[in-house]
Amino acid sequence: QVQLVESGGGLVQAGGSLRLSCAASGGTFRLFAMGWFRQAPGKEREYVAALSYTGGTTTYADSVKGRFTISRDNAKNTVYLQMNSLKAEDTAVYYCARRRNAMIAPTTRSRDYDYWGQGTQVTVSS
Repeated sequence: QVQLVESGGGLVQAGGSLRLSCAASGGTFRLFAMGWFRQAPGKEREYVAALSYTGGTTTYADSVKGRFTISRDNAKNTVYLQMNSLKAEDTAVYYCARRRNAMIAPTTRSRDYDYWGQGTQVTVSS
């Protein structure tokens, strides 16, 4: 059974930084693209960033491009989201997710991901 566990969320002032981690277990992590999504109160879940299974391809939502960086360490079965220059509008619960099929490109659509973590809260005060 695949499990994803996020950590690293918290309260930070606008302009600050946080690094989220997502530790995977129970599957062949290195063969799957990974994604980060977020959901703010009263809003739908939205795509944030994604990373190919090799780590060679990354994509970002326009709202975070240039501020957030997604990366992975396949030896540690972990994917990261480095978030810099945080804004109040980045406040949300952040989720990591595993691509539905192995060895294919990541996408921006949540329906293409089959395993999800429980989420970690990020709150940015202005």
